[in-house]
Amino acid sequence: MINKNILKIRKKLDKLDNHFLKLIKKRQNLVDQVLKNKKYKKDIIDKKRILVIIKSIRKKSVIKKIDPKVTKRIWSSMIKAFIDYERRNFRKK
Repeated sequence: MINKNILKIRKKLDKLDNHFLKLIKKRQNLVDQVLKNKKYKKDIIDKKRILVIIKSIRKKSVIKKIDPKVTKRIWSSMIKAFIDYERRNFRKK
């Protein structure tokens, strides 16, 4: 037997996922702009900036009552994915 409440919630999740995809596309466009301004492949990873981002996300998560372990994992994965994207799309000038 299918729980109708679960189906309704899953539809909402699907809709939210579509919004996430739009945001990821916007983020990718911004990453493309940053990548065009990097001269060397070694410039792709900025460890200090990554630490600042992760700390900031943690603080914001706590304020917004979101599990900081979840957001840290999401942001860490997203950062790693975009680092990989930059490496694959880096063009020497």
